[in-house]
Amino acid sequence: MEQTMEKTEQAVREFIVENFLFGQEDEELGNDTSLLQAGVIDSTGVLELVVYLEEGHGLKVEDEELVPENLDSIKNLARFINSKQGN
Repeated sequence: MEQTMEKTEQAVREFIVENFLFGQEDEELGNDTSLLQAGVIDSTGVLELVVYLEEGHGLKVEDEELVPENLDSIKNLARFINSKQGN
């Protein structure tokens, strides 16, 4: 499970760096960093994350799942992906 979590966190980090930080790795972007508070994503970015989750990981994100507990950090996103995939 831990290896799966690490791989998922790495995949999410790569997506965020590529799509929101334009390929520039941010040393201060920790796995627990709030993506909204750090200004990495905005409301449009949340929609992009949902597309990534649905197309990239084969998930269906329900409206009630669009909460910071699921989407506001790399760790939260990885935990959400793994729980939706049954890992």
